[in-house]
Amino acid sequence: MILEMVRANGAVSLRELARVVQTSEVTVRRDVRALEAEGLLDRRHGGAVLPGGFTRESGFPQRAMAATAEKTAIAEYAAGLVREGEAIVVGAGTTTQELARRLARVPGLTVVTNSLLVAQALAHANRVEVVMTGGTLRGSNYALVGSGAEQSLLGLRVSRAFLSGAGLTADRGLSTSNMLAASVDRALVRAASEVVVLADHGKLGAETAFQTVPTEVISHLVTNQPPPDQERAAAELDALSAQGVRISVAGASCGKPGAVEREPRSPERPEQRGGREVPVPSPRGGAGHPGPGLGAPGSLGQRLSDLAPTRRR
Repeated sequence: MILEMVRANGAVSLRELARVVQTSEVTVRRDVRALEAEGLLDRRHGGAVLPGGFTRESGFPQRAMAATAEKTAIAEYAAGLVREGEAIVVGAGTTTQELARRLARVPGLTVVTNSLLVAQALAHANRVEVVMTGGTLRGSNYALVGSGAEQSLLGLRVSRAFLSGAGLTADRGLSTSNMLAASVDRALVRAASEVVVLADHGKLGAETAFQTVPTEVISHLVTNQPPPDQERAAAELDALSAQGVRISVAGASCGKPGAVEREPRSPERPEQRGGREVPVPSPRGGAGHPGPGLGAPGSLGQRLSDLAPTRRR
């Protein structure tokens, strides 16, 4: 049954496996180790994946049920970062959906998103303006992707981007398993002065095929405390901190609001980590050169740029 679930979904958490086979996570973990020894699957942080190194994206129902308490704590903390009157972009994902549910209470907020679920969560928030990209609907995660989505983001400039993904490592940064989704996420990053990644401990150390945000561009990571047996996840947090990423461990007290802050070890700014200049993604068609779509003169993109605070140099 474990093998069937992994083959059907690509990746399954130990918690979900234990629920389906009606046994403890300790027993499931032992079975997963035995199956890994036979080369039938690979263990990952808090779960199992298909053998071969890269994690395949699981279906939306499986992702929505995984690490729900952790996602709630992460979303609650991330919502506290957003200021009244701010303009932000929010990417697709189950964790960003949880974030959107909490953004409804921020007055004067403007949210640009390619996620139907994020837009739905904010649909009845009368103090929040929601702007959706164009694009083609990707049904597996209810997100708009493709050239239409990317074109609508040209010229847009906002204060922050809140993104999730399928994997996060210090070497590659944030990644996802779908090329079209990765391309739109990169466009969202180019629109923002600061990038905040929302990732539970199960994504730490996982690698997927397409990089979306390189480590040197990630300003802030909001995550949860890895369990004691997840040494690799804890090691990734140390490595990310060493590369200058600010880390907030949300829900540090039994899932209650609040966080433990881990300031970056490196004194360099994100643009200069490792003693070298790292180009920070910027929107195509900057000031004085608006691009098409949202960034056209007099358009919504220009108004959003006025709302966003100037990036500190």
